[in-house]
Amino acid sequence: MPVLSEDSGLHETLALLTSQLRPDSNQKEEMGFLRDVFSEKSLNYLMKIHEKLRYYERQSPTPVLHSAVALAEDVMEELQAASMHSDERELLQLLSTPHLRAMLMVHDTVAQKNFDPVLPPLPDNIDEDFDEESVKIVRLVKNKEPLGATIRRDEHSGAVVVARIMRGGAADRSGLVHVGDELREVNGITVLHKRPDEISQILAQSQGSITLKIIPATQEEDRLKDSKVFMRALFHYNPREDRAIPCQEAGLPFQRRQVLEVVSQDDPTWWQAKRMGDTNLRAGLIPSKQFQERRLSYRRATGTLPSPQSLKKPPERLGSPQEGKTSAVAESPKLPTYEEVTRYQHQPGEQPRLVVLIGSLGARLHELKQKVVAENPQHFGVAVPHTTRPRKSHEEDGVEYHFVSKQAFEADLHHNKFLEHGEYKENLYGTSLEAIQVVMAKNKVCLVDVEPDALQQLRTSEFKPYVIFVKPAIQEKRKTPPMSPACEDAAAPLDEEQREMAASAAFIDQHYGHLVDAVLVKEDLQSAYSQLRVLLERLSKETHWVPISWVAQFIQSRIEALCLPVLHPVILGDPGPAVSACPSAEGKDVELWIFQLQGTTDEWDEKKTCLLLVEKGKE
Repeated sequence: MPVLSEDSGLHETLALLTSQLRPDSNQKEEMGFLRDVFSEKSLNYLMKIHEKLRYYERQSPTPVLHSAVALAEDVMEELQAASMHSDERELLQLLSTPHLRAMLMVHDTVAQKNFDPVLPPLPDNIDEDFDEESVKIVRLVKNKEPLGATIRRDEHSGAVVVARIMRGGAADRSGLVHVGDELREVNGITVLHKRPDEISQILAQSQGSITLKIIPATQEEDRLKDSKVFMRALFHYNPREDRAIPCQEAGLPFQRRQVLEVVSQDDPTWWQAKRMGDTNLRAGLIPSKQFQERRLSYRRATGTLPSPQSLKKPPERLGSPQEGKTSAVAESPKLPTYEEVTRYQHQPGEQPRLVVLIGSLGARLHELKQKVVAENPQHFGVAVPHTTRPRKSHEEDGVEYHFVSKQAFEADLHHNKFLEHGEYKENLYGTSLEAIQVVMAKNKVCLVDVEPDALQQLRTSEFKPYVIFVKPAIQEKRKTPPMSPACEDAAAPLDEEQREMAASAAFIDQHYGHLVDAVLVKEDLQSAYSQLRVLLERLSKETHWVPISWVAQFIQSRIEALCLPVLHPVILGDPGPAVSACPSAEGKDVELWIFQLQGTTDEWDEKKTCLLLVEKGKE
């Protein structure tokens, strides 16, 4: 049997014990347990740290005295009591400086070892009725923050158990409290016969530190890995107004269009999430997608959640070819809950995103769109509409309109080729999807204005639409006396028009605001144009959140086309779209890796990027 030297450390002793363990048929579980404990890396690291501390404790110089502050005060009293020369005055001044006094106080603290934590003694009267159950006493130190855990009463045993652990909270950071743990005491107060709300009150009143007596769950659930699921909220949420939430204080309020990082989906009813860009690292409760959809479905069935209807057409469109314009595909509106998103940035050589303008009454989108194209026709373009009216002498086919027969128009309409269509003076007008694709194929940014109910048809990976809601600035009525009754009557229609514009903008915001990427308030054409140009510049340069399905479909369309050598991975993605695109990958446990050649930037370049399916565990 190997013999340990006198200088052997604890970690070497553990290694020797592990090597000397022999299998025993009668005690397989015990031997396996010991082998696992002795082989644990964290235990070996702790032993090494312990040895280092012991070494420095033996080698470090011991303090000459433990009360340097008291000695300095005695010296100062002696100096003040006698006549002083220059040296004595300098010494007295030196001993009186705050920095030196602070240094001496630190010296005494270290010498007396007052920095060691003082743990509370174990209670003498431990209950005898635990029936050999392992009891864990946990002491958590927290500020004014909540504990970060919710509790419930078990229906079968009647015990108070931990229902959930909030990510980033005090309980989660400690790693000592788990879902399913039974709570017996809080700060020495038994909770066996208390209601959950009474226990919550005790926990809320505990400041500084809190001591919990816990019986660990029979099977502690594995701590979940950090989630990388990002959701865009499509509705406003205030937990203070939600009577169904288990704990209102644990709820996370958010605004529509805000991006949330969902860190736990264990509970099918209540997710845990954090707001992106929020400095608060603690997660909060939000209703799950399934639960929120159930609630909205019930409201819609009972008539308390009306479905979006066709909007009143703006006055500027009345008497124009766009009067009565409707979307080609009428779908039942989806329930606005959450949309999974990912970061996306347009790359050089990639087809530009479609810019979609929607507007309320008085927005005058056509003139705004035409001004952008007129200023930079090489970079921007508009979709040329189709019409069945006869071509005028000064018009050219394919410039102002595509002139087609009524039969051809109706055939295309039957095959759902039009995004929108309408009738004016017995002539048909419409904007086709192909007209949009023609502009984008020229590597131009296509601007199109549509009715809000046409947005769903454009939300695909092909177009990746960037939706801008344009609404006119509503000016308050001037508080000046009218010059005459006639002037007063003339001002009335203007007020009515403003009310209609405000109602139109509110309707679009309520029913379609979750599909909008930016809002533009139009005071006049020039200011609106300036705002729009800023948005268009950001669109091509900055990173934006887009539905994750847009990126997945983009990858799927290129997965088999790229086959270049690779050097290092940059992204690990979902293998689902790639497996369906590559028949050879079916039935294999694979991961999707996106690689880039050495020397390239993070820009997406089809010629320098390779998508590969890699079997898990292989490189």
